[in-house]
Amino acid sequence: MAKVKVAAMIRSWDERTGVSPAMTLAAARNAEAAGLDGLVVGDHVTFYGYGNDGLITLTAVATVTERIELKTCVYLLPLRHVVPVALQTAQLAQLSGGRLNFGVGVGGEDPHEFTSCGVDPKTRGARTNEALAVLRRLWTEDEVTFAGTHFQLDAVTVYPKPTTPPPIFIGGRSDAALRRAGRFGDGYTGIWQSVKRMRQAGEFMSEVALEAGRATDAVELGMQFWTGVAPQRDEARGFVARAMEATYQLPFERFEKYTPFGTAEEVASFIAPYVEAGARHVNLIGTQATPEQNIERAAEVREALLRMT
Repeated sequence: MAKVKVAAMIRSWDERTGVSPAMTLAAARNAEAAGLDGLVVGDHVTFYGYGNDGLITLTAVATVTERIELKTCVYLLPLRHVVPVALQTAQLAQLSGGRLNFGVGVGGEDPHEFTSCGVDPKTRGARTNEALAVLRRLWTEDEVTFAGTHFQLDAVTVYPKPTTPPPIFIGGRSDAALRRAGRFGDGYTGIWQSVKRMRQAGEFMSEVALEAGRATDAVELGMQFWTGVAPQRDEARGFVARAMEATYQLPFERFEKYTPFGTAEEVASFIAPYVEAGARHVNLIGTQATPEQNIERAAEVREALLRMT
């Protein structure tokens, strides 16, 4: 069985909530020292009022690390115009020495986030598909012309370009997300789904990839999990329940079935069947008190998971 890559989500700084830039960067350094395979950042402009730009966070992290993979999961591509995104990701790819993994999603849980950016939330899937059709061309070609519904490009050239184009990973649960991954993605990151559903998603994406003239194994399969880690399950559940309810403004019971919590070994035991079913990467969203504690607990889960698989 191939070794699974384990990444930890790193919280972007926000001094209002007690997380300083220094804390975020220290956690990034410690994640690399602890042997984690990647660092993951989320991305929002104004999600119920809260924002964190994933590319800005990773740019800062890139300057204080050397080896660890840098991942967005997910970057809300439909909120932006594809041309400046092509430039920003190319610069970050060069800065990081090719460590950028560009995870893309459509979001939509807070429609006001889209209207605040002048984007009709109903168009987010179509905008993302058009942007993905153009993005790799902007990374590798000059004078790119494209006539779409949402983006029109006339002989656009963007420099610098990435030395090696970053892999594009698609996040989401819908059939539309799976079709997007099959057509455009180098990988897919699922969330809130069973092992059976993940396996079915992989089969579906293989079929879509074949129809698009790609290899059936073109899309790497993976999962992202919110987690709570503590010696007692009740304490661990409290960590993740409070964090998810604050983020999504929904009761934790809506997510509990697909959310591992408990000791590091219990969390790893929950995730291991996904790895055995084909997940090659796992992203952990920690809900501990500080960025540093999230990194420490994620490293413990990684070690336990590697022992099990």
